Order: sequence, then structure tokens, then C-alpha cells
Amino acid sequence: MTPAQRATALLGQATSRGAIKRLAKEVEADPVLRTALLVEGRRRGAELPDEALNWPAKRLLRLARGKEAESRVRMNPIRRDEGFQCQHCGADVQAHGRTARDHCPYCLRSLHVDVVPGDRSANCGGILDPVGADTRGSEISIRYICRTCGAARRNRAIPDGDPPDDWNAVIRLTVVQ
Repeated sequence: MTPAQRATALLGQATSRGAIKRLAKEVEADPVLRTALLVEGRRRGAELPDEALNWPAKRLLRLARGKEAESRVRMNPIRRDEGFQCQHCGADVQAHGRTARDHCPYCLRSLHVDVVPGDRSANCGGILDPVGADTRGSEISIRYICRTCGAARRNRAIPDGDPPDDWNAVIRLTVVQ
């Protein structure tokens, strides 16, 4: 197997911190393999300077995978509990106070403003219409479809808000399915 093929194989196996730690021992002992990792990492889009050859093998392996930008994408929700005026029915909706209020308690509509809950980075801004509801234990999730782009979303129903969600409307959604 050529050094380039070994480097590609190593990067394919470097899927966890433990695997990277184990594979780094092999890389530490082989300067030709280090160079092949540098070349393969650059081919994958990693920004690796020439001095990366002197970096610890774990760091070189981790960065040569070319997934640094991907790993920096936010995936966890941001807690935002803000009042708003419903774009569908015009109701003034107060913040929930305990969990994020992300839909109108009267008409159950929401806005397509988030990619990850709370990030406000969706470019659509369309109205999310409730199309169904699912129960899991004692919790109900409202299913939505965006009028503008057709994206599907879910929001948790809020039975104990001030005001609470319109439970007649929520129950109708569980029957519609």
C-alpha cells in the first residue's frame, strides 16, 4: 500500500477521539506517512500549513480529516423566550417564562425563522401552519408545514402557559393525522 493510500485509509478510520489517539502512534513513527496525511488533508479542504508536519500526530490527524468547519456548525438549541405578535391572527403573545414560546397559543401558527431552534438564521420567514400532532408520553408535539418553502418542523405544545395553547385545536390536530 502506498503512503497516500495508507493516509486515506487512516483518515477513514479516524472517526472518534479514541481512534485518533490509537492511529496517532502509527503516524508518529512514520515521517513519510505524515507528509501523505498533510497532502491528503489539503486535498480534502483542510487548511494545513507546512509546519503541520511538526504538529503532534493527533492534531494532524484530526485536522487532516477536513471536517473542522462542519464540526463548528451549531446543532444545539438556543433558549429564546420572547413575546411576539402573531403574523396570522394578530394576537399579542407574551413570553412563556419557563420554556421558549415559539407559536401562537390561539391559532397555533408559528414562523419559519430558525434552522436550529432559537438561532433566527432561517431566511424564509414564512408562516408555519399546524398540520398534525403527535403524542409521546404526556407530551404533545405539533407538526408544521411552512406555507412559503414547504419545510416541515415540530414544536412542543404548551399546556401550562399563560395563556395555555388552545387544547381544542391541539386535540383536533391529533385526530386529523
